[in-house]
Amino acid sequence: MPPTTTSLIRNPSRLSTALLTGALLVGGLASAPAVAGASATAAATTAVRVNQVGYLPDGPKRATIVTTSAQALGWQLRNASGAVVASGSTVARGADAPSGQSVQVADFSSHREAGTGYVVTVDGSSSVPFDIRANLYDTLRSDAMAFFHHQRSGIAIDASLVGSAYARPAAHLDVAPNKGDTSVPCQATVCDYTQDVRGGWYDAGDHGKYVVNGGISTWLVVNSFERADRAGGEAALGDSTLRVPERGNGIPDVLDEARWELDFLMRMQVPDGKPSAGMAFHKIHDVAWTGMPLRPDQDAQPRELHRPSTAATLNLAAAAAQCARVFRPYDSAYADRCMSAARRAWSAAKANPAVYAPASDSTGGGAYEDARVTDEFYWAASELYAATGESAYRDAVTSSPWHTSADAFSPYGFGWADTAALGRLVLATVPNGLPASDLARVRASVTAAADGYLSRMAAQGYAVPVPADGYFWGSNGEVANDAVVMAVAGELTGDGRYRAGALETMDYLLGRNALGLSYVTGYGETSSQNQHHRFWAHQLDASLPHPPAGSLAGGPNSGLQDPVALAKLTGCAPAACYIDHIDSYSTNEVAVNWNAPLAWLAAYAAERTSAGGEPPTAACAVTYTLSNVWSTGFTANITVKNTGPTAVDGWQLAWTHPAGQSVTSSWNATVTQSGTAVSARNADWNRTIAPGATVSFGVQGTHTGSTPSPTAFTLNAGTCA
Repeated sequence: MPPTTTSLIRNPSRLSTALLTGALLVGGLASAPAVAGASATAAATTAVRVNQVGYLPDGPKRATIVTTSAQALGWQLRNASGAVVASGSTVARGADAPSGQSVQVADFSSHREAGTGYVVTVDGSSSVPFDIRANLYDTLRSDAMAFFHHQRSGIAIDASLVGSAYARPAAHLDVAPNKGDTSVPCQATVCDYTQDVRGGWYDAGDHGKYVVNGGISTWLVVNSFERADRAGGEAALGDSTLRVPERGNGIPDVLDEARWELDFLMRMQVPDGKPSAGMAFHKIHDVAWTGMPLRPDQDAQPRELHRPSTAATLNLAAAAAQCARVFRPYDSAYADRCMSAARRAWSAAKANPAVYAPASDSTGGGAYEDARVTDEFYWAASELYAATGESAYRDAVTSSPWHTSADAFSPYGFGWADTAALGRLVLATVPNGLPASDLARVRASVTAAADGYLSRMAAQGYAVPVPADGYFWGSNGEVANDAVVMAVAGELTGDGRYRAGALETMDYLLGRNALGLSYVTGYGETSSQNQHHRFWAHQLDASLPHPPAGSLAGGPNSGLQDPVALAKLTGCAPAACYIDHIDSYSTNEVAVNWNAPLAWLAAYAAERTSAGGEPPTAACAVTYTLSNVWSTGFTANITVKNTGPTAVDGWQLAWTHPAGQSVTSSWNATVTQSGTAVSARNADWNRTIAPGATVSFGVQGTHTGSTPSPTAFTLNAGTCA
């Protein structure tokens, strides 16, 4: 469901003027709406909308043309020298309801030659220049992840890592004028003690920290590493790959960044011996809204903890259980700490299943209210089951209505208030003991959701996976979340359609949209640069910086939930309800839960370009040997080799018996079968496969006349050689 007005509104202290003009018709082509006033950036005026950064050589390459023409138009792709390297005719799409425009589409995907300075020309109008190259997203992968370091609380942001414009002292550590986060009292009647809740990420443009938004954001950051690990591309997110102070410690930098927030989330857990022990405080922020601009170390407001909630507690349980799985190869003691916090949080949530954050609690910070937490229970149970394999958590998964009947993927994708989809993604990709038929159904639900997004994209002129009424607060985060689902569907199936869909969402975010504007600061010829933020506030104070490169604006929001948007955007088409103005917090704020899927998507796109645009080689090899065959039965030995650079911690091998053979028993692994589909899961003692090492197990079964060996295997959903 889209977030409600009360759940996310943040109150700015001042307004500045800005102007959004309507589209102007120039001949048959329409120019883009333009933003003027205090903003130094105007939306692109060209009618030919492209990904302003560029395209991958092997990826989809499409442009959308705003035009009143009802007839197909000729298009040309020109290189930097002006030579025509490809040409064709557009496809007329007519009225595009979300953008309120009449559009056509030019498809130049067949051109794969790398180069810079390409332009698409249609009927005398040209796009902005763009590149075609395999390493297109390498820099964005780093910048989108660096956003979280910039947002860290409780640590100095060092110029050597971020540049002098973004350096600042540590904030909220009880150094004047800060009141600090090392000994924070509760709101009246909530508790009679103080809590050390230092660290973590500032949630958005203010100085609040929220468990329900931090949980999903941390999960996505860690999951980006998990997915890369499965695909064999985790080296790009490994140690000394990001601009973080922990680089060089032997732990992947992306996990170091996630740990900064994980430590905060665990500090938000109510101590043993206190009322509601094990639950998580919902949030911590200033008593009242602060003014703008304001660097966090200059914030003089008192801080306070807000009462625990079941939703926050389950976010902690899910994120900490994921931590226990993923950190174990690198820091087993920290993994144990995470698991302890996850178990305590789960037990506390079970004992307090309906403690909801009130919608009225929105002074000084967003309310983040959520009165339906069955989806959080499903997500947390899925992560705990994946981490432990224990029957109690399995039963909580399989008995959940989100597992048995409800659609975990809502029409609006997933988000901080809709987390059942995260449980499905965990179960679909992390080895577990679900029966093969159940696992197949879970995976089918992921591809069905992705199919829905592809269908929606195909019906729109700008290929956006959200519905026409899906442009609400943080719509760009929704777009990126949908891309995550499509990318996972591609991983599960090997179907290139899903990868193409995920990459086209990047086109939307980077300029192929109703405004012809890149929503990512520093990327594209014309990009957002005045996002709502108290420190990155150049529009209000020229001595302060614009947001750093890689910061994603919230995006179009037809709710018009701030005074600037209401004054300047009334009557806008849903996909055009955006203004690059610092006081338009409902369309132009930044937030960790929007940059998290952007970072996930950028890493996904960059990984697949690192070897010239082709998907990485599978990191496993399987040998299937028939050791004995008789008239009605057979035995076989299976050896799995880890050919990747990092250990596999927990494995599940899947294959199909081509002649309908049936497995009746197994050794050294738990083997289940549904139809011809077979799944083998590790035993407790052989769950880890070191790089270059092998594990072996065996099966016995029956046949009806022939026993051909399987020809294809997948390990943890990745194809083996």
